[in-house]
Amino acid sequence: MTRRRRDLDAERRDLAAAAERLLAGTPLRSTTGKLTSTQLITESGLRRDVVYGDHKNLVDDFKARVKAQHATPNSTTRIADENRALKNENDALNTQLAEERETTKTLTKIVGELSLELHQAREELASLRQVPHIGAHSSA
Repeated sequence: MTRRRRDLDAERRDLAAAAERLLAGTPLRSTTGKLTSTQLITESGLRRDVVYGDHKNLVDDFKARVKAQHATPNSTTRIADENRALKNENDALNTQLAEERETTKTLTKIVGELSLELHQAREELASLRQVPHIGAHSSA
């Protein structure tokens, strides 16, 4: 049984691609997408001893890029900004909805009162029609 020969160039390409995916916020294998060496190794699919044994310089480059990016992927920052904007919009809509509900409550009360007044006015008008007119037409 012979061991398969390692392809160092392919391993470097795998690590570089994993770093790019993590920094872009589009991991394939990483469960958290955090910008750590552990997640880089997970994302690359390589063994830890292989990465630190032959490709430590790529891990160091990744750490430097992360530090330069303030440890937050640009895509994560963009998503956080969008999320904040949507929360603000949602708060404004909830406030507007509460105001509309108060207006609806007030208008419902007004409609109820006006309906009652209309009903009373119609009853009053009906009772006035029943009053006999005196002296308008007398037969002599």
